[in-house]
This record gives sequence, structure tokens and C-alpha cells, in this order.
Amino acid sequence: MKKRFCLLLFYITTFASAATEQQAWQAWREGQAVLIMRHALAPGTGDPAGFQLQDCQTQRNLNAQGRAQARAWGVELQRLYSGQIQVYSSQWCRCLETAELLNVGNVKPLTALNSFFAGRGDRDTQTAELITYFSESPLSAPTILVSHQVNITALTGIFPASGEAIIVTLPLTVPAQVLARVTN
Repeated sequence: MKKRFCLLLFYITTFASAATEQQAWQAWREGQAVLIMRHALAPGTGDPAGFQLQDCQTQRNLNAQGRAQARAWGVELQRLYSGQIQVYSSQWCRCLETAELLNVGNVKPLTALNSFFAGRGDRDTQTAELITYFSESPLSAPTILVSHQVNITALTGIFPASGEAIIVTLPLTVPAQVLARVTN
């Protein structure tokens, strides 16, 4: 009896989770939510000494697995939505490359998405700018934000893995209202 109950609970939880994720994707397609994604796999932590924003050689960058991860996300996003997608990215090379490899729309750099790890930016100011930007700007298409772990954690309280994405409702708030955590 106990085994059947546990199995039933597993199936109910699994189906409820799938329904919730489908609803989250629908909200994203309708412009009622944004998908905020941590850049794809770029081994290491932070950036090396001598970091320069305009010089990718001075930054931690995607490896082959990270590039494949970003391309796979792009295929999945095109399966979920066939139209143009708005893509915003941190100015860091690993984020811009992730955004470009998605191949779902033109990439617009947005300073509010830049990392503030190790004192490179200002957590409170950038998070407030992000909230303002996506509270005042109407979304004409599904929207993706490619950023860094610290930015996503500041907004959602979640520590995402490389290439993990979170669908959050609009308007943005702190903490953001999370509809789903998604991986590809």
C-alpha cells in the first residue's frame, strides 16, 4: 500500500510539474514572462586578472561543451516558438556568445545584465535598472535575458547552473516570481 501511494505521489508531482512548465512557457510566448538564462558552460569562476570588457582574450569564455549547450538551447527555443525572439545579453563575451549561438534573434547588449561578481559592478543598482527596464518596456515578442549567476541569484534567489534558465513573470520584482526552472 505504501509503495502504491509513493508511486501515485510521484506521478501526480511529475504531471503537475510538467503542466506548470507548459504554463510557464505559454506565459513566455505571450510576453507575460521572460526567460533569464545563465550563460552556457565557461569553465572556472570569475575572470582572470587583467580582465577588459572589450577584449574576449582577457575573459573566461565558453568551451566547446558550452557552445554546443547554447546551440541546443537555440534549437529548443525555435521548437517552442517559431517567430522572432528578443534577446538581451550582458556585455561579457561568454554571455554574448551564448546569446548569439541561440540563433533566435538579434542580440542587444544591456549593461544591467553585466556581472557584478568581485566588485565589477553594483548589485543593487543593476538589479533596480533591470526591474525598471522590464517594467516600463512592453514586450512585443518572447524575450530572453542572458546573464550571470550573481545577477540571476540577486533577482530570484536561485543559484543556476551554467546554461540553466528560469522563467519569471512580468513585471519583474525582487524576489522575482518564478514560474519554472528549465534546463536543456
